[in-house]
Amino acid sequence: MFHDEPLTSRNEALVPGEDLSELGVEQLTERLEVLRQEMGRTEAAIKQKKAGLSAAEAFFKTPGGD
Repeated sequence: MFHDEPLTSRNEALVPGEDLSELGVEQLTERLEVLRQEMGRTEAAIKQKKAGLSAAEAFFKTPGGD
């Protein structure tokens, strides 16, 4: 395996704690991009969940009290 071969698929599993010494610069760069995209997707999911919780809390809140 060559160190600068690109990941074969964007769906290739990224393993936390994986030994990165065997990866080339291009592979590491692509890995970072995949992780950044996944972070953005995760942050969007958190934002959506919080909005849903806020909406539910507002709907079920008793008028005039907590």
